[in-house]
Amino acid sequence: MFKLSVYIFLAVLPVIGRSQTDRPIDSINPRGAERLYKQLALANNDSSRMMSLDRLGFYYERLNSDSSLKYFHASLDMARQKSYRWAESRVLAGISGLMEHQGKYAEAFELLFQSLKIAEEINSVYDIARANRRISGIYFELQSYPKAVAYLLKALSLDNGMGYEDKAAVDHYALADAYEKMNQLDSATFYVQLAIRKKNSLQNLMQYVYPIDGHVQQKRGNYKEAAASYRKGMEEARLANDLVGSSQICADFSALYQATNRRDSAIIYALKGFDFGKKVGYKKGIMLNGNLLAALYDSAQPSLAITYHKVAAAAKDSLYGMNSIRAIQDLVEREATKQRELEEARVAFKNKLRLYGLLAGLAAVIIIAGILYNSNRHKQKTNVLLQQQKAKVEATLGELKSTQAQLIQSEKMASLGQLTAGIAHEIQNPLNFVNNFSEINNELIEELKRGPVAVGSPVVNQEKETSLDLDLLNDIYQNNEKIVLHGKRADAIVKGMLEHSRQGTGQKQLTDINALAEEYLKLAYHGMRAKDSDPIAIGFNAAIKTDYDNSIGKINIVAQDIGRVLLNLYNNAFYAVKEKQAISRKLQAVSYEPVVKVATKKKGNWLVITVADNGIGIPQNVIDKIFQPFFTTKPAGQGTGLGLSLAYDIVKVHGGEIKVETKEGEGTEFIIQLPLV
Repeated sequence: MFKLSVYIFLAVLPVIGRSQTDRPIDSINPRGAERLYKQLALANNDSSRMMSLDRLGFYYERLNSDSSLKYFHASLDMARQKSYRWAESRVLAGISGLMEHQGKYAEAFELLFQSLKIAEEINSVYDIARANRRISGIYFELQSYPKAVAYLLKALSLDNGMGYEDKAAVDHYALADAYEKMNQLDSATFYVQLAIRKKNSLQNLMQYVYPIDGHVQQKRGNYKEAAASYRKGMEEARLANDLVGSSQICADFSALYQATNRRDSAIIYALKGFDFGKKVGYKKGIMLNGNLLAALYDSAQPSLAITYHKVAAAAKDSLYGMNSIRAIQDLVEREATKQRELEEARVAFKNKLRLYGLLAGLAAVIIIAGILYNSNRHKQKTNVLLQQQKAKVEATLGELKSTQAQLIQSEKMASLGQLTAGIAHEIQNPLNFVNNFSEINNELIEELKRGPVAVGSPVVNQEKETSLDLDLLNDIYQNNEKIVLHGKRADAIVKGMLEHSRQGTGQKQLTDINALAEEYLKLAYHGMRAKDSDPIAIGFNAAIKTDYDNSIGKINIVAQDIGRVLLNLYNNAFYAVKEKQAISRKLQAVSYEPVVKVATKKKGNWLVITVADNGIGIPQNVIDKIFQPFFTTKPAGQGTGLGLSLAYDIVKVHGGEIKVETKEGEGTEFIIQLPLV
């Protein structure tokens, strides 16, 4: 946990530098040092102490270089003592920024190469990117701008790849600075605008961003816009208490005023910049502002001009003198040699790996060839066996399909037989009426033919005869009415039988579900009674209770298919109560009344149809199998086991659901749910 907390802190530590670096957060607050000293005093572990020392090093970098170096080295010693290599890499990069501001470019390079080496060894992408960004900054100060751009693009690629948006924003403004110095003003403008749009990510560096835009505007002759950008940069530097940035911007202002022939303003800003540079030992600021003052005083005050020229020359020699440049060149050459040696070692290692890989691959090919040969022989044997098994399975499947087709046909014929029996029973009653009343009419007609019986006087007999004729005619009339009524009923039943015997279209149509349920209920009931072979005269009877929801209206279904589902459920219900009735009679138990209940109800967007009986129920051990094809609890020859399976399929095709609730010995309830829309 300790190591993690230190890592998180150092991961967000800002980096300092002229072109590519952020600023420490505490430096924007004049009371930052007081707070950091308090944190250092209260630190109760190495983690907190190292953090506080590092922050103090960053804080004093722009105010007091000696104090900054003291705190940086204290933090570095602690990181090395605890073997925190990632922390060591980051503190080395921090110290390099201080060396850069002091013009010690060789030392800064050395520190950064050490930081980069450690970062690459531990594969810390964040620190690799930062080292590249810092190396770019030194090349920038040495005015080697193409190399600065090359290192910056490496850093930008790494930062974008890891999603470090804040660091990518730093890369953008540094690229803008380099391109401006190379006079590639369009590229400079592109990157500086990117940086300005991300100023929230650069809130501690905007004093370096705005002046770049000022340089571009000044080179394009837009002096007013250039001055506005320099003012924004100066305000940011003032708020951040950044004397390094202030020294640089003062030099920018002085050069602008000198170009626009405002000598007094140019001198004022150059003097301010010179003083700021001396306070923090910023040699580049001293050199820039010193050269400006030497040029400005050249004709008016030659002695002052010579003084400032000497100071500027000394600063320049310190920064870019032969000894300094030679040391940097030696250092860069040594580093390049190391990189070449490392690259050669990597190539040699890759070649060895390639050779070993080829040998291993050859051995693997030989082994795999042997395995494949044996596998092929085994596969051939297996294929022969599989072909034999396949032939057997196909033969069995053909037999099963044939049997299935026969059973389905048997189920269809059984349903048709039940339907025919019900229709025949329905026709029987109206035909009986027709026959009976026809016989009576015949008798009455015969009686009229025989004439009235002589009783009393002729007048009386005549009156009675007239009255009798009228009564007989009335009876005949009423009988004829009944004959017509039941004849029409018989005609409707026959038409219904013909309608049901036609081939179904399979197309949905609006159907009155209540009428459909009632129609098939009657057919199923009378069909069951017609099949009843009970010798007792009363035969089979059951109480039928219906509860239809009249608010349902018509629904879009395949009527013939849903009718078949209902017919199957009704037949099962009547079968169950009939079986229970037979059992009760054999046991001479308490009087049992068979009851079948049918109900429809609208529930939201669903139609619910329930078919319930108080019959024998379904055993719990088979309840999960009742919708499987060919499964039945009926005795052999009385059921194919396809009825509920087909019902299940029909309901599913309609987008509905069918389920069952049962208790053995007490009854069963089937529930159908069909969508109304």
